[in-house]
Amino acid sequence: MTEVSSHVHDSSRVHDVAIVGFGPIGQMLALLLGRAGHDVIALERWPNAYDLPRAVHFDHEIGRIFQSAGVAEEVRTVTDPVPDHYEWRNAAGEPLVRIDWSGNGPSGWPTANFFSQPRLEAVLAEAAEKQPTVTVRRGCQVVDVQADADGVRLSVSGADGPGAVRARYVIGADGANSFVRSAMDTSVTDLGFFYDWLIVDTVPHEEETWSPMNWQLCDPERPTTIVSGGPGRRRWEFLRLAHESVDELNTEETAWRLLEPWERTPENTTLERHVVYTFQARWVDTWREGRLLLAGDAAHQMPPFAGQGMCSGMRDAANLAWKLDLVLTGRVHEDLLDTYTSERSEHVQHAIGMSMALGRVICVLDADEAAARDERMIAAGADPERALPPTPPPVLGDGVLQRAADGTRAADVGHLTPQFRLTHRGHTALLDDLTGGGFTVLTDGDAPLKALDETDRTFLSDIGAHLVPLYETAAPEDGYTDAPGGYLPHMREHGHVAAVIRPDFYLFGAAADDAGLHGLVGQLRALLRWPAADRDTQAPGKLIAAGEQ
Repeated sequence: MTEVSSHVHDSSRVHDVAIVGFGPIGQMLALLLGRAGHDVIALERWPNAYDLPRAVHFDHEIGRIFQSAGVAEEVRTVTDPVPDHYEWRNAAGEPLVRIDWSGNGPSGWPTANFFSQPRLEAVLAEAAEKQPTVTVRRGCQVVDVQADADGVRLSVSGADGPGAVRARYVIGADGANSFVRSAMDTSVTDLGFFYDWLIVDTVPHEEETWSPMNWQLCDPERPTTIVSGGPGRRRWEFLRLAHESVDELNTEETAWRLLEPWERTPENTTLERHVVYTFQARWVDTWREGRLLLAGDAAHQMPPFAGQGMCSGMRDAANLAWKLDLVLTGRVHEDLLDTYTSERSEHVQHAIGMSMALGRVICVLDADEAAARDERMIAAGADPERALPPTPPPVLGDGVLQRAADGTRAADVGHLTPQFRLTHRGHTALLDDLTGGGFTVLTDGDAPLKALDETDRTFLSDIGAHLVPLYETAAPEDGYTDAPGGYLPHMREHGHVAAVIRPDFYLFGAAADDAGLHGLVGQLRALLRWPAADRDTQAPGKLIAAGEQ
């Protein structure tokens, strides 16, 4: 439901969640929380959706998030999967780095996908607004935030004057200049990475084949990015040189002059937008303060060279949504929300570090320095693992993750898990489509499940977990037949009979034997602090066994 006028809203109503900002991250949060049945209100300061491009890329993991939000097919219709590699070339055209983006990634989606943000936002907004418990108020600006132990009061200003909105929790998904963040007492870590780039979005008049589809020209005379802007669109990005001012660079005349060597003219191309962005590398140190939380650009910004800006915001949404769901329904203690910062901050620092490493390759303006760079990277054979400096691994920080007996973090936990196509009762589909998502317990056959006691089963039922016993071939009626080279070979290689996957697709932990599964579930229960105080768990819900949704 969409509202425009502030006076039509019931200011006495207390929503579960108020989301400030209705861009793609706010839309995803509204959609995920709405699908879980929560009362959500999204407040967007602008009366109409912004109709020009911004973000253009998402990876396979984000495709899986779209899948979990029920918009997989709609998103596929507005994206271009990458058929080849992402290449970085020097001024002579020699490859410096070549990253394989072809085919499907581990999450069962194409490794890399390009889109036009207005079209993607239209998909997400429509899906969110269709949720019966989601209200969207456009043209509604938040002007004050007052939080207490019971909730948050937002003072708002709209076309019909001032008003107020109350909610149990508020998420600031309101961009790099977040108003919600300004209401929090949190510091920012800034790595001092600043470069100005002219972004030029175009629509070629005729369909063309671009090979590679996406690449970087690492020419010290003018570093340039050439990528897809989604179906039917192309984007160029030009680094501002030292003798140029932002005003000189950000003109239509300059845009056409810089496009001319690429044979783009007003006769064969429509110039959709030109704007100068200052690329930065920074993150907020605390993403939760009581009932206030941050997501997306409100919590972090990074250079676009790895295409992970919006992706990181979508990961925020996936992480935060399942935790808020458990807290809002009273199943677990609200302290679970503290793990949002610890888990996501460490992971986003990987994305920022990788983006900066790539940026340092292309943002070289000294000819001698560029020559030395070229020699080093060509000698590495354009292999990204050898040509680029090491960056932190893409793993979650401390939080809801298995611990070893000595208290240290268990191996492999906190990493993204793959999604394979399984067969259950004659139907073959991706794992999440078969289970419906949520916590998933994978086991080697059904024997490990016999180690679960009544408390384990009550707990797993309460958090909506799915039991997925796996078989190599010919699974029994309640089992799943694994894909060739799927979960079972990996589990057996590592000596595991069971694994628990979180709703955001990251590995909580694994068990080496049947008794270990009992211990693993007990550890998850303890970390979630289940059951929450004063909650009756004597009447358990239904544990979701194989194939039941």
